[in-house]
Amino acid sequence: MAVNISWNETLDATHLAEFHQIEGLVADRGLTLGDLMGLIQEFFKKLGIRKLRFKPAYNPYTEPSMEIFSYHEGLKKWVEIGNSGVFRPEMLLPMSLPDDVTVIAWGLSLERPTMIKYGIDNIRELFGPKVNLQMVYDNPVCRLDK
Repeated sequence: MAVNISWNETLDATHLAEFHQIEGLVADRGLTLGDLMGLIQEFFKKLGIRKLRFKPAYNPYTEPSMEIFSYHEGLKKWVEIGNSGVFRPEMLLPMSLPDDVTVIAWGLSLERPTMIKYGIDNIRELFGPKVNLQMVYDNPVCRLDK
């Protein structure tokens, strides 16, 4: 897990000065953007998050690339929860993978899906002095449904 510092973000209900990113990738023959979208949808479905949207985006290492959004019921808006894409072939050259291998990859937020799953309207309630410890005690550890 990577912790990223964002210098240009204004602190608000969905932004902190830092964020945690969970990254992953799959390498195989014949993978497509549809496979990436399906994998992300299945992952979030297992967390109970079903309202997803994908938006084309620019990333220097992947093409095509897309941002991932989920609807936050409490905030009544779509919030970005990740970024993803298909690695460009020249990015794979140092790995000496066969030419017919495709790599799909993603970087997902930790905080925003947690907000959506547990109905938290302010990200600052997850970190720092405003954390409601009773909410932490009352909610089970997040696990993937069977």
